[in-house]
Amino acid sequence: MKFNEIITDLKNKIYYPVYFLTGEEPFYIDEISSYIEKNVLSEDEKEFNQTVIYGRETDVPTIVSYAKRFPMMSNYQVVIVKEAQQINKIEELAPYIENPLKSTLLVICYKYRKFDKRTTFASKIKKNSVLFESAKLYDNKIPDWINDNLKQKGYSITPKASFLLSEYLGTDLSKISNEISKLIINLPENTQITDVHIEENIGISKDFNVFELQKTLGKKNVYKSNQIINYFAANPKENPIVKIIWILYIFFSKLLIYHQLKDRSRNNIASALSISPYFVYDYENAAKNYSFEKLSKIISYLREYDVKSKGVGNISAKDGELMKELVFKILH
Repeated sequence: MKFNEIITDLKNKIYYPVYFLTGEEPFYIDEISSYIEKNVLSEDEKEFNQTVIYGRETDVPTIVSYAKRFPMMSNYQVVIVKEAQQINKIEELAPYIENPLKSTLLVICYKYRKFDKRTTFASKIKKNSVLFESAKLYDNKIPDWINDNLKQKGYSITPKASFLLSEYLGTDLSKISNEISKLIINLPENTQITDVHIEENIGISKDFNVFELQKTLGKKNVYKSNQIINYFAANPKENPIVKIIWILYIFFSKLLIYHQLKDRSRNNIASALSISPYFVYDYENAAKNYSFEKLSKIISYLREYDVKSKGVGNISAKDGELMKELVFKILH
């Protein structure tokens, strides 16, 4: 089942005896288990009918013993097993899953890994439980996720602000969700969030960030690029060189792809580069400033300085100095 389907059923009080929540992205697993933990039972019912246990502290017989209890003064009891991936021989749950107690909601949170669907245990789970698989989102999908998350809360966001959030917060959906929640506390509903809001509420500078560096490098604006690099050098903790190099590597790699495109219509460029149509113009202009041959050299520079930033072939240069050298080579 899909996330929204499960949550809708829960809100409509349509419950199932077993929920097996698995996958590399923990955010949705936590959201579902948290909703069940907070909403299925009343506060009075929870005292006798809700149990939360952790995989490292339990085993299959213990889980089954909890699941087979009948509720007290309630229609249901809830048993939530967190970090279930740490349970030894979890496949021994199969007999219970095949014949679960209808008055129990057994919620199994099997996180941080893909579930092997080829096993007999997996086939029994698919047949007899609500199976939810939470896939990790790729970097290029995060801005869309941010847009959707804010839309559900009654807000919108500019492409630049969405990009800033995604690049600085990475792919950790829980972290992004927390920052969004803090961001909108003091903003009225229907606000369109901009880079100014990001700077004021989260602390990411709207003028001195890797997005602006990428943009100024694309334009070959030497003065502004050096301004940003000097800012990064003065604030190394907020602007780690490894992260900056990785983001620039993605940018210049996409420019290489651009040079190989035969169809350079706006929609095809956006699709081929996995970018928002909003940013196509930036890539078109940057491609005019960097030939295919120059881009190939830049990719080599980025790899070289990535290794140096990790201490290989670098005796004393600090991260700020390395970034200045790298930017000089990119621009000249």
